[in-house]
Amino acid sequence: MTASVTATAATGGNLVLTPVTTTGTLLTITVAGEATSCTYVSASPTSVSVPIQTGGGGGDTGDDIVDYNCTLPSGTDADYPATVDIKVVMTPPTSASANADASISWTGTIQSTGDPLKAPTGFPTTSPKMFVTVKASGAGAPATATGEGTLTSVTAGSNITSLPNVTVKVKPTTTGTVTLTAGDLAFGTSSASPAIKCTAPTTGLKAYTFTVGNSTTSPSPTNTSPTPTNTSPRPTTTRTHTETVTPTTTRKSQTPKAGADTGAGGTMGPDGRLFILTGTGLVAAAAIGGLVMRRRSVKG
Repeated sequence: MTASVTATAATGGNLVLTPVTTTGTLLTITVAGEATSCTYVSASPTSVSVPIQTGGGGGDTGDDIVDYNCTLPSGTDADYPATVDIKVVMTPPTSASANADASISWTGTIQSTGDPLKAPTGFPTTSPKMFVTVKASGAGAPATATGEGTLTSVTAGSNITSLPNVTVKVKPTTTGTVTLTAGDLAFGTSSASPAIKCTAPTTGLKAYTFTVGNSTTSPSPTNTSPTPTNTSPRPTTTRTHTETVTPTTTRKSQTPKAGADTGAGGTMGPDGRLFILTGTGLVAAAAIGGLVMRRRSVKG
């Protein structure tokens, strides 16, 4: 029989375990529907003294051996269900901001203390994957986050001995502290329909934490779409306006008495007839002058 005992003694002291001295039937155990009675006979030694020391694990130091309960969602195999011990180590980010992905590095090592993790008959051997789930709480982080890695050198019917390193991203939405614990594992080509499903316990797991700071202000997106230009022809409106122009200066024509209408000649300066008369007079004077000179030359 195995019993869990919580130590209450101070560090450096001893925890003394003494079996109960009794007789008769101590416990009835039922295995596969058959009841078996166990009878107390004696205790040897009569007591056990266990020194109390500072425990490892928990917080951010020590190992975290997770007892996974592995089953086959479809099909049967003599090696399943199996309890597989895997040492899980998660490395949280050194800095994180709200509303930004925080990357967690997950590594797992299969231990020899538990059952082997066997690839059952029909297990996919072409690029099989391992899907890692991490549980998170605090700072508005999602309850679970999943990452995936590719298995190598896997043969159906043989044991899976090495696991890939996987990066899991968690996106907190507020400032504060995020707490991480190991979640379930799945093996195959799809996390929704895995060939092997390994369920993690809900208590007794090592916790990892990281701090989330203020989010960085991201620039608002700029609308770079060009503004549409209306290239359709616009109708032109034609307006007709009739305007009568009245001259500012009015000219009057004068008609000489007993004469024809000569327009405005009389008021527009010297008349052409004056030049004609003047020319005629000059011609007559020249003719007379010429006759006088001729006569003098004859008498002469």
